Amino acid sequence: MFISVVIPTYNRKPILEKCLNALENQEYSSGLIAGYEVVVVDDGSTDNTLAWLKDNSADFPHVRTFLQDHQGPAAARNLGIKNAKGDTIIFIDSDLVVTPSFLQSHATTLLQSEKSLGTNRLFTYGRVINTANFENPTSEPFKVTDFSAAYFATGNVAISRHWLEEAGLFDTRFQLYGWEDLELGVRLKSLGLKLIKCPEAVGYHWHPAFSLEQIPRMIDQEIQRGRMGVLFYEKHRTWEVRMMIQMTWLHRLLWGILSLGGMLNERSMGPFLAWMIKKGKPQLALEIARIFLNWYNVQGVYAAYAEAKGKF
Repeated sequence: MFISVVIPTYNRKPILEKCLNALENQEYSSGLIAGYEVVVVDDGSTDNTLAWLKDNSADFPHVRTFLQDHQGPAAARNLGIKNAKGDTIIFIDSDLVVTPSFLQSHATTLLQSEKSLGTNRLFTYGRVINTANFENPTSEPFKVTDFSAAYFATGNVAISRHWLEEAGLFDTRFQLYGWEDLELGVRLKSLGLKLIKCPEAVGYHWHPAFSLEQIPRMIDQEIQRGRMGVLFYEKHRTWEVRMMIQMTWLHRLLWGILSLGGMLNERSMGPFLAWMIKKGKPQLALEIARIFLNWYNVQGVYAAYAEAKGKF
């Protein structure tokens, strides 16, 4: 097995350095893994990511780099797959820091599962632990809020290159925030692929502690996610997809009630959130902010659906 770790990146140089250093310090059996490479695709960064990687190439012997105009992670991952040398692809994000046994864990679970199930129609999904600790991200314990029920999420997943090509790769129309990986997952599921959990393959997803300054960007992401959700539904018009993208009367009612029809928003809740952050509870403040963030998402979904209604 030769592994290609495909990483799209966009203006994340500080945490990307930690991500790549962790991948250079992998411990694995050569009898199981013949070798590996790290394929970094720069999605048009403006922070001199590629220049920095070139200047420090001696520190990252496994890294190969590619550049594209800013088109989003779907196109970046496709470019990475097309240039990858491996028969096995592992996707992670550029703000994920992995443990030394990361590659070994994915490879072991893939091969053992193929043997026990008698088929290679499967992929492995590792554990993702969210952390705001930049200096020592791998010190964060697993939390209930880190649980994910996603079928195919590219934050930490290993899959045979063959199945990605069979499914048709990522849809590059997903250029805004969200859903490009789960949409590919629907197509992989239709091919009969089974998700195999691999909690030993741990990645620590770093993001800065929640602050009020992040809210405008987060609102914009929720609106983008709503628009991409409608594209997702355009391709797969099922109740399951409607539930995922929150395009149901239940979600509209739920978040409408919880946000008091939008009256609880970034302006009205700002002082309370600031107080919670000052008290050292930024994560709890974020969970409360999700009330109005989800309301923005639902509104974005229905606004985009109204625009595209003639297509359905």
